Amino acid sequence: MGITEDIADNLAKKAIAVENELDDESVIPHVATLIGASSQTTQEAFLTAVRVRKAEARAVKFLKDKLAGKQGEKLPTSGDKG
Repeated sequence: MGITEDIADNLAKKAIAVENELDDESVIPHVATLIGASSQTTQEAFLTAVRVRKAEARAVKFLKDKLAGKQGEKLPTSGDKG
């Protein structure tokens, strides 16, 4: 990754950790706004990193739940509509 993506990913990891620790969903939008005031490119990379990391966390949780025999989230199949 380039410097922008590296910085954005590091900030995303920290922001997600703070959001989880405080149970405060306003952390990430506030950080994004702060970043965007100086660099829209970094803001976009930050938000992308947050989405990717949160998607990974959801997928890992699903897989762990599946292995544990829990219902977990149902994933759509290619035949599902809507």
